[in-house]
Amino acid sequence: MPLSELWPDLKPWLLAVWAAYLVVLAGWIVLQKREPIATLSWIMSLALLPVLGLLIYHFLGPQRIRRQRLRRSRARASLDDTLPSGLKASEDCTTVARLGQSSTGFAPSSAMRAELMAGGGPTLDALLEAIATATHHVHLEYYIFEPDHTGTLLRDALVAKAKAGVRVRLLLDAIGSGRLREKFLAPLRAAGVEIAWFHPARLRWLWRPRVNLRNHRKVVVVDGRIGFTGGINITDEENERVRADAFHDLHLRLEGEVVRWLQLAFLEDWNYATGTALRDERLWPPSEAGEILAQVLPAGPDSPWEAIHRVKVEAIHQANRRVWLVTPYFVPGEAAKMALTSAALRGLDVRVVVPARSDSVIVSAAARSYFDELVSAGVRVFEYQPRMLHTKALLIDDDTCLVGSANFDHRSFRLNFELSVLLHDPAIAARLEQQMNEDLGHCREVRPDRPPPPFARRLADACARLFSPLL
Repeated sequence: MPLSELWPDLKPWLLAVWAAYLVVLAGWIVLQKREPIATLSWIMSLALLPVLGLLIYHFLGPQRIRRQRLRRSRARASLDDTLPSGLKASEDCTTVARLGQSSTGFAPSSAMRAELMAGGGPTLDALLEAIATATHHVHLEYYIFEPDHTGTLLRDALVAKAKAGVRVRLLLDAIGSGRLREKFLAPLRAAGVEIAWFHPARLRWLWRPRVNLRNHRKVVVVDGRIGFTGGINITDEENERVRADAFHDLHLRLEGEVVRWLQLAFLEDWNYATGTALRDERLWPPSEAGEILAQVLPAGPDSPWEAIHRVKVEAIHQANRRVWLVTPYFVPGEAAKMALTSAALRGLDVRVVVPARSDSVIVSAAARSYFDELVSAGVRVFEYQPRMLHTKALLIDDDTCLVGSANFDHRSFRLNFELSVLLHDPAIAARLEQQMNEDLGHCREVRPDRPPPPFARRLADACARLFSPLL
């Protein structure tokens, strides 16, 4: 019988099935108790795309990974008896630092030295120099590690150290570093480098997939003495000495007690990924307190507190003179948007710097949809012109800054495993201000009296904003 003749009889049944599907899925999403706008966005997506929407939600939806949270807590607990006595909670700290401690379990600490490095070239130089001094171990954790010129330089340095008897451990995100093949990794394995993958694809994870829960952290610890973290990956795409259009980004080189907390972050991630708790006293060499107040802030979907999100919002609320924010992806939630506009309405110097040309069209469109509201409140918005701006930094007043891997968007605040460092030091803040001023010299300001963009672009930006909770 032709389908046209069956359709009148099938239509009521199909509508009933669709309605039942929508009710069940909507109930599932509602019970997760997320923000109303995010909940409604997902329900609309599932209603408009009955089968495809379910698959997208299954693989990319806002999973809280309760089992992974339990694994993370077990990973930390299994390390407790090996930790030095210095890694304890502190009662003597600022409001922002106390918030960071409560939401992460990582106490405020100090650094003897903290160097802010701009660009992949200088960062790679400092990294290779530090690795060359290693005598016991080198721990590395990256989102992107490419088998290109930059990646080969670092690989060969690690191979040399491993052959010299230094323990080298490399933790890589399975998606971000998915282009690495065994041919590239073979010299590392042959030299004795331990390689682990964060959330690799496995058949048993099809029902609870982790493809959308990535490790976006960049951490290197050398002998427990020198630490690196920030936003720069190991790739030619972020090395301006190889490519003139390389991403523009910042990184930190740290020495002092704060490196112990970077070490702990790595060890937790290593234990989580491999199931192996590293127990060696030489991972914790003696360290002196420094004059630079520093606090490591790890965050991820294994915690309900959105630690970096909270710390950034609280730091903005605590500001007295200025708030300068640089981010490649700007998709703020209501709390973050309210904090920025409230600071501007209080008369503070509030600036937001984003790339004019991003590597994500939809995220850039969503970001533009916020510009009018920000500008009308007194926020100065700037678009960086030369190349992709990948810097993730927040400068508060003249003494506080936050640098790391977390963007100012829902994905970094809720889905990715991120790590930032909160620094309270006038010299570091002055260095960050200098770098931001250099970047502002290459920006075009979004003026309140600018001509309105074409209707098609305004419509596209507004539509992209509808999906901002999903980005």
